[in-house]
Amino acid sequence: MKRILSFFLLSFIFINALAQIPAGYYNNAAGLSGANLKTALKTIITTGHATNITYNDVWSAYQTTDRDYDYDNDGTILDIYSETPVGPDQYNFIYGPTDQCGSSGYSSEGDCYNREHVVPQSLFNEALPMRSDVHFIRATDGKVNNERGNLPFGKVGTYNYLSQNGSKRGNSVSPGYSGVVFEPIDEFKGDIARMIFYFVTRYESQLSGFSTGNMLAQNTYPSLQDWELNQLLLWNTQDPVSASEIRRNNATYAFQGNRNPYIDHPEYANMVWGTPVVDTQAPTVPTNLIANNPTSNSIAVSWTPSTDNIGVTSYEVYANGALKATVSGTTTSTVVSGLSPLTQYTFYVIAKDAAGNASTQSNNAVETTLDGPAGGGSCGTEDFSTMLDGSFQSTSYSTRTWTNNNITWTSTLTRTDQTINGKAACTQKGTLTSSLISGGVQTLTLTTQLKFSGNSGNLNVLVNDVQVGTIPYSATANTTTINVGVTGNAVIKIVNPNNDRVAMDDLSWTCATSLATVETKKDKSEFIIYPNPVRNNEMFVKGENLSKVSKADIYDLSGKLIETIVNPFRHSNKINLKGLVKGTYILKTDTSSAKFIVD
Repeated sequence: MKRILSFFLLSFIFINALAQIPAGYYNNAAGLSGANLKTALKTIITTGHATNITYNDVWSAYQTTDRDYDYDNDGTILDIYSETPVGPDQYNFIYGPTDQCGSSGYSSEGDCYNREHVVPQSLFNEALPMRSDVHFIRATDGKVNNERGNLPFGKVGTYNYLSQNGSKRGNSVSPGYSGVVFEPIDEFKGDIARMIFYFVTRYESQLSGFSTGNMLAQNTYPSLQDWELNQLLLWNTQDPVSASEIRRNNATYAFQGNRNPYIDHPEYANMVWGTPVVDTQAPTVPTNLIANNPTSNSIAVSWTPSTDNIGVTSYEVYANGALKATVSGTTTSTVVSGLSPLTQYTFYVIAKDAAGNASTQSNNAVETTLDGPAGGGSCGTEDFSTMLDGSFQSTSYSTRTWTNNNITWTSTLTRTDQTINGKAACTQKGTLTSSLISGGVQTLTLTTQLKFSGNSGNLNVLVNDVQVGTIPYSATANTTTINVGVTGNAVIKIVNPNNDRVAMDDLSWTCATSLATVETKKDKSEFIIYPNPVRNNEMFVKGENLSKVSKADIYDLSGKLIETIVNPFRHSNKINLKGLVKGTYILKTDTSSAKFIVD
């Protein structure tokens, strides 16, 4: 085995020795720049390109082009979607047919490797010679290749797929594009950029007949859409040419007779398209921060968005100086959960752009969480993270069933490829239903967003098949909290009655612990409120042992604490309500509680 490996190593060294840049190869590009340089390079790399290579021949090319002699130096397949540059790889592929697969044959990472067209072959109708041009076709894990699909490359904000080496798919935060993109790890971002630069140079005269795939431009120059070009130029600068790229370029030249000029001369990229603009300008300060709708463990915050010379990519939400949430740059509200009852929180927000520039913090907003018995503690949350047991990206509207936090959910007419803050259930005339939950529902919070086309509207919220409220949706992701007030066992049902395709994320609810009013109870702890309804902001209380009451709390029916009065009956049996608006309230003391109405 060692002798065989040595033979291949010697063969590889011999091939590379023959495959250095030929003398004068780039002479016709001397002194040129811009579109003229690009066209000159096109002519150079078209000459000598063996265009009779078949798609099946690409497997043979990988014997010399895609082997690892620079990271682990073990001769296994060098896969940019699974390679761990520092430390051992999670898995490896051995060159040869045993570990190869096509468009199927895999269910998880590490099953097999296949041929990944960095520029999707669907964009050029799988035509030759593009389909078999090894310069932009890498040997990669089949599962990860499938997860990337035909997406353009860009910087991901919130990911909905993450490979074992950190490659990810999700919403784009590359300035100028907000669709879904795929992002390789930093080690291979320059490799991706230079492969795409090669493609749009080698085939510049054919681009007008190719599909764009949200990355190509149908012209000879600049040949890439502005947002993609700017992102790739930045990656070309941030990740310089590596030894493995040089090795691959030499091996590909030996195999098919032409070279990638952007590996031989990485400076050509800036000479053709210009130096990438480095963003140093921070977003403006978010304004009008408001904190409201408190529960015992959460508070909603909203703000007026920031602006940026290129684009805001995210907002960081802080409570009492600690980072509590990060939301996308198109979101201007969220619900901060995991808070402590009866605690005052001071919030501020910071905006960030794709370059990491941060704004000055916003104004402060102060709100206090509710008392646990009144508003109820957190009964549950659903972030859709276990939807489909980890399988994701289904575009069909089907019935989905999954279990999370001991609650089983069923969602009808639902697709799973849309996201808000992560995985989201996107329904079209569908229904999301929980299994039986205990503790009741005092308040319910949900984030919604209209996907694709349609109009703003409302989802219906039912508890135990009784409608308790509605939650609005629009093209902007918004978080809404409604008061429910159902005690005991409950089944939550959220109904989309419309043809609109509406995504749902970050569902949560608080417990509905009964305040146990004692209007029918007859013992020494009982008290009576009079007159009831209360008028003129003066409420009188009659009962035994009132002077021993240490504290009285006034709540509205949502469970929000309105006022706390210490030793309320030490000097009299009257409470001044200090201008409460009309409505129904609850007075709760150390031992009892009762409802009253303000007229």
